[in-house]
Amino acid sequence: MNKTQTFECEICKDAEFIVVNKPIYTEKENGISKEIYGPVAEPCKCRELKYYKRILEGSGISEVFQSKTIREYIPKNDKQKQSKAMAIEYINNFHIIRSQRNNSLGITGQPGSGKTHLTIAISNELLRRGIGVLYLQYREVMTQLKQVINDDEQYQMQMNRFKSAPLLLIDDLFKGAIRDGKVNESEMRIMFELINHRYLKQLPVLVSSEYNINKMIDFDDATGSRIAEMCKGRTIDLIGKELNHRMI
Repeated sequence: MNKTQTFECEICKDAEFIVVNKPIYTEKENGISKEIYGPVAEPCKCRELKYYKRILEGSGISEVFQSKTIREYIPKNDKQKQSKAMAIEYINNFHIIRSQRNNSLGITGQPGSGKTHLTIAISNELLRRGIGVLYLQYREVMTQLKQVINDDEQYQMQMNRFKSAPLLLIDDLFKGAIRDGKVNESEMRIMFELINHRYLKQLPVLVSSEYNINKMIDFDDATGSRIAEMCKGRTIDLIGKELNHRMI
């Protein structure tokens, strides 16, 4: 018995390209221009989404986190219920939120507070809904960028991926960057370049960090204030053992 073959994308049968009939040249006949059509290969709409899925799978996120969902996040108190509700609202209304000035979301707090689960779960669900999400693991990416910062071509090639992604998840922002209460200068310059670009282009970010928004502004007013404006109304600060909840 032959098994019916199934595809992730029924449009291109997982080839990631489709053939369409388009004008390929123009010829004149009796002084009249006439477009001649022919088959042209172009990327299927699934190609970009699969690109971001492959990046997520190769990002170093454990398989456990790659499959995290909002449903699996079990709130243990009213404050956690509010954070889950906020994540659900962001997912369900992203098609509207993404065009707003405050189109981003920030979850801050100590390790184990659930911020990574929530931001990854939001990313996973939006990927399933056809939104390209690029994952930026702060410590790892900063190391890579600083290694090529004097090679302008390599540096810009890597930075442009993060600048142009439809949605950028910055995980553990400023982790390992603080010395004597200040962020490493070269890392702050890199982050300002990235955040400022997305701020000006109105491209959303998901931010998780051990440092709350007020602390980020203390580190650098220009970078922190842009993050604050982008995340306005959608910032969750989970602090301490009781996971105190504050929204700004």
